Amino acid sequence: MGIESQLNWFGKLNRSTKTDLDLNWRDINYCVIDLETTGLDFRTDEIISIGAAQIQSGRVITEENYYREVRPKLTPSPQSVRIHGIRAVDLENASPIEEVLPDFAEHLRERVVVAHAAWVENAFLKDRLESVNLDFSKRLIDTASLARSCEVVEIDLDHEPSLEHLARTLNLPVYSPHHALGDALTTAVIFLALATEIERRRLEKGSSVLTLRELIKLSEKSSRTQW
Repeated sequence: MGIESQLNWFGKLNRSTKTDLDLNWRDINYCVIDLETTGLDFRTDEIISIGAAQIQSGRVITEENYYREVRPKLTPSPQSVRIHGIRAVDLENASPIEEVLPDFAEHLRERVVVAHAAWVENAFLKDRLESVNLDFSKRLIDTASLARSCEVVEIDLDHEPSLEHLARTLNLPVYSPHHALGDALTTAVIFLALATEIERRRLEKGSSVLTLRELIKLSEKSSRTQW
């Protein structure tokens, strides 16, 4: 699926037109998301927390941070608890995913979605968000893919670069690893750093400003999967 076929998605998500894809990337509003789950199999595992950070005018707007824990149907396994530290007792008063999604969806509307190793967010959220009338497209901006495009990390389509390792490689802060909001914030600063570096390289070569269209192309080019 080529870049032009993405226009329908942006029309639904951003109420946008073709012109919006050609705007300077800094003029676009983004929502950077991260999930903590009980595992990576979207058919059997569940979301247990959601974090989101908003970017406007090339800046993270921290007052609009979003974080919700989600009560799963099954008890998180000891293996998953060792990763994210969220125990069954911590989720006793959390809402089920069906109650969380409508509120979360409002944070995504009219924004371009960014995630690290975005196939995970796509797998767990696409069908669920479509149930609340949000077209969560197969096309996301993936910071892991952008990092490969910039050759910041080794191009390995079989393994995703670690979020924490990538942040430290770029001399960026790491916010609360394996916490959904912390990882969303880390992803947000990585996205801004990568987009700025891509923009700098383009301008040095005499190219025009970096557009949303170009970011999507670069993200798709080095994607681990075509979703």
